Amino acid sequence: MAARIEHLVTSGTFSLDGGVWDVDNNVWIVGDDTEAIVIDAAHDADAIAQAVGDRRLTAIVCTHAHNDHIDAAPELAARTGAPILLHPDDLPLWKQTHPDRAPDAELTDGQGLTVAGIELTVLHTPGHAPGAVCLYAPALAALFSGDTLFAGGPGATGRSYSHFPTIVESIRDRLLTLPAETVVHTGHGDTTTVGSEAPHLQEWIDRGF
Repeated sequence: MAARIEHLVTSGTFSLDGGVWDVDNNVWIVGDDTEAIVIDAAHDADAIAQAVGDRRLTAIVCTHAHNDHIDAAPELAARTGAPILLHPDDLPLWKQTHPDRAPDAELTDGQGLTVAGIELTVLHTPGHAPGAVCLYAPALAALFSGDTLFAGGPGATGRSYSHFPTIVESIRDRLLTLPAETVVHTGHGDTTTVGSEAPHLQEWIDRGF
């Protein structure tokens, strides 16, 4: 059975810098009938575990450590035995949500994660958060962008640990260089493609998106 992408939407809250917002998060599952990885275990460990089913969960990958992307990760790890993977630059954010439970392993730029016979390459894309990463799976023509790139522009950079020039550099140098047909599976909202977003880079810069 070939690898495939499955999509789950979970709902909860995002909190940072004293504010709290209701959010819907995209949870992405990549795998086949035997094994899978989860990208961003958001809000609802029960729903995610149900979607994984009896497959072997080989990793819980965090695109960054804002609480709405990691709040269900420890519970899902406890239920499945899967390791939680996070870029070390996001440990300060992680500890705000899970001070007593560290991630199990680090994500590094250029690292390959293999599941169901395909490889996903870790791309370190700071800006929305210091340790933000995207995962590129050329065999699926897919990019899992977390909150770095959305349909319509970059992720938010108006709160702690974020920086607009850095996210623009990450998107320009790491993401918009990918094939135009690459489908961008985002952390919130609709999917897009690299080709749809690339023409608008200068617009984002001009208005300080």
